[in-house]
Amino acid sequence: MLPYGRQSISDEDVAAVTAVLGTDWLTTGPAVTRFEEDLAAVTGNAAVAVTSGTAALHVAYAAAGVGPGQDVVVAPLTFVATAATAALLGANVIFADVCDDTGNLDPDAAKAAVTASTSVIAGVDYAGHPIDASVLSDIAHDAGALLLEDAAHSVGGRWHGHRVGELADLTTLSFFPTKNLTTAEGGAVVSPSPSLIAGARGFRNHGLVRDRDAQRFPDEGPWHQEVHAFGLNYRLPDLLAALGSSQLTRLDAFVARRAEIHARYDAALADVPEVRTPSRRDGADPAWHLYPLRVLDGRRRELFEHLRASGVGVQVNYVPAYWHPVFEDLGYRRGMCPVAEEYYRQEISLPLFPDLTDADVDRVASVVRAYFGYGS
Repeated sequence: MLPYGRQSISDEDVAAVTAVLGTDWLTTGPAVTRFEEDLAAVTGNAAVAVTSGTAALHVAYAAAGVGPGQDVVVAPLTFVATAATAALLGANVIFADVCDDTGNLDPDAAKAAVTASTSVIAGVDYAGHPIDASVLSDIAHDAGALLLEDAAHSVGGRWHGHRVGELADLTTLSFFPTKNLTTAEGGAVVSPSPSLIAGARGFRNHGLVRDRDAQRFPDEGPWHQEVHAFGLNYRLPDLLAALGSSQLTRLDAFVARRAEIHARYDAALADVPEVRTPSRRDGADPAWHLYPLRVLDGRRRELFEHLRASGVGVQVNYVPAYWHPVFEDLGYRRGMCPVAEEYYRQEISLPLFPDLTDADVDRVASVVRAYFGYGS
């Protein structure tokens, strides 16, 4: 079975991880610091490494002070974590619809969803295409809120020349194996704000205060540490951080190869009227994580099953977040965001990862074409 996503691990990656095993620091050590510095060089702002993309969202919302009595506007065409982590902090999640072309948060819908209690607007770089950050930033800031960019799909991408990581008040990254680079499990929070970075660092480490000048009882002893606000253990181990730094040396190559594969699919499927290939807006230089093909006329499930039966791994990304029973039980109902729901009904993710060969791409495209009655 050809997978729809797969990590790319080199001998250098293995050596980087193995080297850490010979040191005294398996966690909370110098490899984490180096990885954060390497991420900052790629994203343009300070980075806080954490254990997953979900942890990054939780940490970012906590650093923003999200809590009960606050509203967080979220795009629904995303993995449930974008919304769940805000809800876990006690916020009221308000879903706003997406743009039909990109699947990204629609600025008009986001603006209509803003209330006097809105503290964060969370847009998702769906499939790797950056959000319309300048417009969404203005909407958020006019409301006294922050813009969070869920960039789990898009590290290495750009929007009108600006790097992902420079576009929002808070940016969250994911390094799951199928993403654009991997630390096995892992994520990061990126921000230009020293106070938000400090809040993220505190929350990922139980809220511990070790700075004597900041402690309430500094004379307790040299061993003393305090918790002033609750946090959790979201520390990324040095083993995984070393893998991340090694992977970052190939990020540009990963992004370039993903773009080549994307373009090859586009060309192969351009004349098939039963499908709709992904859109790319002017000014976008995506780091494509997914190839989200749109299957028209209600035939998505049939094509999905046909591809799987033909040995081609495919996925659907995503069930609208509020369709999950946990949100249904909170009173959310289907029909709230019709554009996102129609996008979901049509979407199928074709295989896309750097080690995918041109022959693999051509094979997948041929299976799709043949299903609709077109030759190669």
